[in-house]
Order: sequence, then C-alpha cells, then structure tokens
Amino acid sequence: MERPAPTPRTRGHVGTRPPTYDAEPTALPAADPDDLDDLVADTVLDGARYGACTLRAVSVRGDSARYRGEPRRDALLTARFGTGERALLLVAMATGTRAAPGAHRAAAEACHWIGRAVGRSHARLVEDIRDGRRGDLKSGLHRLTDRSLGKLRASASEQGVDPGEYAASLRCLLLSADPGCRTRVFFGVGPGGLFRLREGEWQDIEPQVSEVKGEPVLGFGSPPSETPEGDRLTMDLGIPTPPSPYEPAPEPPREPFRFRTSVARPGDTLLMCSGGLADPLRGEPELGEYLAERWSRPEPPGLAAFLADSQVRVKGYADDRTAAAVWEA
Repeated sequence: MERPAPTPRTRGHVGTRPPTYDAEPTALPAADPDDLDDLVADTVLDGARYGACTLRAVSVRGDSARYRGEPRRDALLTARFGTGERALLLVAMATGTRAAPGAHRAAAEACHWIGRAVGRSHARLVEDIRDGRRGDLKSGLHRLTDRSLGKLRASASEQGVDPGEYAASLRCLLLSADPGCRTRVFFGVGPGGLFRLREGEWQDIEPQVSEVKGEPVLGFGSPPSETPEGDRLTMDLGIPTPPSPYEPAPEPPREPFRFRTSVARPGDTLLMCSGGLADPLRGEPELGEYLAERWSRPEPPGLAAFLADSQVRVKGYADDRTAAAVWEA
C-alpha cells in the first residue's frame, strides 16, 4: 500500500542568513493593572468563506517588538455587515506611528472608526460594488476615510497628545458575499502592499498616488464645509477652526488616498498587507517564490497553515506583519 506523499514543511526563514531575533515571543509588554483593556495580543487570526472567496487574515507582532516587550502596533478588524448575498465583508488593518506612545491604540481606533463608517453605509456600498459604480465608490470611500481619520485626530486632541504622533496608516478591503460578484475593492492611506497571485506569479497592483490637492472628495451625503456663520469646519466634524489674526490654523498634512477595484478570476489570490510583509515581499524574491508555491495550491490553507506561512522571516525585516488574503474558487 502506497503512503501519501508528505506535505512539505513550512520554513522558518528565507534568505542566506537567519534573522537576528528569536522566532518565538520573548518579552510581554508592560501592563497597567488599572487599564488592562489596553493590552494587545501577540497574534490575531481570523478567516471565513463567503460566495466565491475564502478569506484568511492575520496580525502578528514583529520580531523586534517581541524581543523588546513592546505591543503590536498593527491592528486588524474583520467584520460582516448584512446577511445573505447582500452582506458586505470588511477587512481593515492599521499601523500606528513608529516609536510613538499609544501607537497601538491609534491603530485600533483607526480600524474602529472606518469599521463604523463602512457598517453604517454598507447597503449603499453593496449596491455600488454589484453595479460597478467605480466613481461613486471612490468618492464615497475617500470621504469615509477622511472622516474616520479626522475622528482619530480629534481623539488625539481630546487626549492632549500630538496628532502627528497619534496617527495611523489604514488599508481596507471590501468583499461582496454575492457569489456572482467578483469585484474586490481596496482603499486606504499610507504604505503597505496590494498583490495578486495569478497563475503562480505575483503582480504588484498597489495603486500609484500623486499629491492630493484641493478639497476632500465629496460623497455619501457629506456635510457642508462651513457653518451658516462662515466658520470653516475641520475634517467635517463640526469643529470650527479658531480664528487667528496672524496666520491660519495649522492642519496636519493629509496622506494621498489609495483606491483600486479589481475583478477576480477563478484561481486568483489577492493579498493586502501592512509594510511589515510588503517590504520583505518586494525586497527578498525568495519569500515571494515560497509564498507563491504555498498559496497556488488547489485548496486555500487552513488558519494554522496561513499563520505559519505569514510568519516566514527574512533577516533585516522585523516589523509587525498584518495580512489578509482572498482565494477565489
């Protein structure tokens, strides 16, 4: 009786030299007994199957943070809004500012605010995705992103911290649960990666951006840009800009908005990730080759296998890694 061929073992690292840090967590972050809700787990893992796609999502503390006992600066949110074929799946990931106090809280808040905004608009978004209204999607999601990050800046002001430090990059993926809809929508601000694995080859489809000029894009019933009294509003949150006889009130620079819709083909794998995985994918070809081989198989990996694949390390890259991959049936 023939024995089945053994499944190839996952690899600990790629490249010519092993990474500097240990492969497993070393130190836990310091805890405040009066604020235990502030603790962040080393690893978060999630997954689902809807319509024509299978989703895997993970966020893992980087080797450097594990060694130093620092919290994971990446945050991950996976959510379903609605039911049946009219349901909308959201994956949101955010990365807090490096070396800034409360970076993990800022990332979690960014995911919270965009999740709330998308959830409240999910019925409209589902219709726009199914009907292919790309222009409406782009303008509406730009508005939701601006308002969500505006709330993050308002939160920084309430806490008395620098809005430039209490900030986060934000990347999101929208998926329809309708099996007949293969349109995948990416949007966000800040660095990271968007890749497509097609016929065993990686394609870097990260949207290119130019400097944002002019007013934020309007959409989804956005409020007016000023009050009836003529006060300009900051990020449409209803906060009048304080007058100054010397100079206009400073505004934090806005990151360029990134947006892409793509129509998936059967057999595709779409990968959205934070810079912690995007950078080694672009910088170490062996990692891309390894993941292409692992993720081009007929069946999507289970949760444990996806976690192991996402943790394959590369020397010189020790940041948190957050990734969401979608396999098309």
